[in-house]
Amino acid sequence: MSITLPPPLTAAADDDAVALLMSYYGRTYLGDGCYTGAFFDSWAPQNRIADSNRFTADDLVAITFLSVAVKAGAARELLVTRAARFAELLDAVGPDRDLVDEAEQLTPDAPILLLEDELRAVTDVGRTIATKLMARKRPRLVPIYDVVVGRVLSTVAVHRDPIREALRADDGALHTRLLTIRSKAGLPDHISALRVLDVICWMHGTTQ
Repeated sequence: MSITLPPPLTAAADDDAVALLMSYYGRTYLGDGCYTGAFFDSWAPQNRIADSNRFTADDLVAITFLSVAVKAGAARELLVTRAARFAELLDAVGPDRDLVDEAEQLTPDAPILLLEDELRAVTDVGRTIATKLMARKRPRLVPIYDVVVGRVLSTVAVHRDPIREALRADDGALHTRLLTIRSKAGLPDHISALRVLDVICWMHGTTQ
C-alpha cells in the first residue's frame, strides 16, 4: 500500500513545503504567529527524555497542543492503574530511532502495535490520541495519525507501514528531503522527519 504525497512534497522545489512549516512554527521557532501545535515538540524536553519509558502528566499536557485531551478516567489509567504495563511496553519498543531505518514490516506481535492496542483499550483513547501519545515518547519512530493527515496521505486504513515504505524508497529520498525542508525552515533537529511530514500534510489538508 502506497501513500499519496501532497503537492508541496511532489513539487520540484521545496518552497511551498518550507512556507507551510514556517507558518506552523512561526518565522522564528516558537515565535509570534505559530500554531499551538508547535509547542508539542518542545514541551518539558528534560522530562520527555528522562521519562521516555513511562507516560507522565507532561505528556498529557503536550497533546493538548494538538487539540486533543485525555479525560480524567483515562489519565488515571495511563498514569496510575496501568502505568506499569505501559512502562513495560514502552521498554519493549526500545529507544527512539528513525522510522526510515526500520527494514521490516510490522507483525501483529510487534511491541509498537501492542502498545497502541493497549492505549486504545483505555477509556476514551482512540487512534488519534494513542498515536499522539506514542509520538510524544518516540517522535522519530511513530507517525501521528489524524483524519486530516490520513486523508491527505491516503493512509486511513493503514498508516505506519505505508509511511515507512515511502521513507525508505529510493534510498531514503523522502526522509532526506524532509530533513532538508526542516533545515531550510530553520527548525531544530529535535523536530523529527515524521513531524515535518505530519505538519506539511496537516497544513496542506486544512488550508485547501
